[in-house]
Amino acid sequence: MRPTPEPVEQAARLVATRYPDALAAVLGGSTARGRTTPTSDLDIAVLLPEGSVTRRETVRHGARTAEVFLHTPTTVEEFFASDTRSRRGTMLFIYAESLPVHDPDGRAAALVARARELLSAGPAPPAPQDLEGARYGLTDLLEDLVDTTDRHEQLAVADRVLRDAADLLTAHRNAWTGGGKWLPRRLLAADPILGRALLDGHLAVAEHADPVPLATAAQTVLTLVGGPLRDGYASTWTGTR
Repeated sequence: MRPTPEPVEQAARLVATRYPDALAAVLGGSTARGRTTPTSDLDIAVLLPEGSVTRRETVRHGARTAEVFLHTPTTVEEFFASDTRSRRGTMLFIYAESLPVHDPDGRAAALVARARELLSAGPAPPAPQDLEGARYGLTDLLEDLVDTTDRHEQLAVADRVLRDAADLLTAHRNAWTGGGKWLPRRLLAADPILGRALLDGHLAVAEHADPVPLATAAQTVLTLVGGPLRDGYASTWTGTR
């Protein structure tokens, strides 16, 4: 499904009006993928000249709200590097799945190609100490999940179990992770079978107060990444960074 010309034209008018010095601009997000609704935001990435202020702005343009991500040639590369380290790929996906809005000299097309290359290569693997910490954290959460009888606590723990298990599974699959609505999308893209088991297990907790399916799926994830970790784990404080 492709978007109608209207959102692209709206984005182009917004960029021309508010950011006349823009070097390039693209329209990303659900609108660029043809999944727009009448209330969908416009996700626009704008490349500004060096020396401009890198920032995010939420603006109203006509009948739509726009989330505008403004950066320079230097800071966009910093965002791409940060996305690779965090494994979320936020700005990478905006560019990789975008439509051109303003591209007089090919800068937008080059950034789209660069983002697609980095996404295809996959995120950076977690550091060994981070992986151990994640295994330990999920092991601890699973004990709480099966032990608690308070529904509010159970639901809160189930949310953490899903998130942490998803992060471990996507890391194991060398796949991108995400938060909010992107967590299930990225999880299913990384592992349709085990990802679905985690999501259905989370639903079983919410709908039936049954933690067993989620705990079982999360235990399977732990097995893939080295197993549960409890006794003998140690974490060294390295100060704030």
